[in-house]
Amino acid sequence: MEQTHTSHNGTTATPGAQRRVLVVEDDPTILDAIAARLRAEGFLVQTAGDGPAAVDTAEAWQPDLLILDIMLPGFDGLEVCRRVQAQRPVPVLMLTARDDETDMLVGLGVGADDYMTKPFSMRELAARVHVLLRRVERAALAATTPRSGILRLGELEIDHAQRRVRVRSEDVHLTPTEFDLLVCLANTPRAVLSREQLLAEVWDWADASGTRTVDSHIKALRRKIGAERIRTVHGVGYALETPTP
Repeated sequence: MEQTHTSHNGTTATPGAQRRVLVVEDDPTILDAIAARLRAEGFLVQTAGDGPAAVDTAEAWQPDLLILDIMLPGFDGLEVCRRVQAQRPVPVLMLTARDDETDMLVGLGVGADDYMTKPFSMRELAARVHVLLRRVERAALAATTPRSGILRLGELEIDHAQRRVRVRSEDVHLTPTEFDLLVCLANTPRAVLSREQLLAEVWDWADASGTRTVDSHIKALRRKIGAERIRTVHGVGYALETPTP
């Protein structure tokens, strides 16, 4: 039977309001620590220790969010992410033991929304989970109260109502995070936004230690919409380029 939990900030989450988080990690110590922290935050938590079990649990339990280690027995976290996302869209926070940008970019490319490199603090992990779930809620709200019209910046089109992006009339698949990042840049085209500004606007995360997350998402976004559309201002941040009038 589902129980009511009191979260770390003292608020009580009713069973109907509780979000489901599936944690997939093959290290029992890390798995137990993550599960305990999230349960203390008021989440319902299920766990899996390998790739096949993760996919089966996700299909049966329908989690609201997936925390997923890249290195897993059976098949790896990237394959888990592909298979779960094929079933239904779900936000994914990927964990990697290596500070390897290739892993991060590949993870973002198969549908992960954010990543953390081990070792990490449980406080930061819990904060990232809350941020990802708030983004999903904002996206659902935007779908019911859409902004009118389509933003066109040259060959780039951003449809706020349908959360769709097209380049030269071809659909481009973006993750929810990539879409929000693009919209943030497009709201002030050609203006340079610092990594800290983007982190605060898109991730609701004010800690500058997360700026590499911004860099990796920018790289993934460039691969999808064209590298020339996002300008890097070294030491400052990024700007969305638009055609010269």
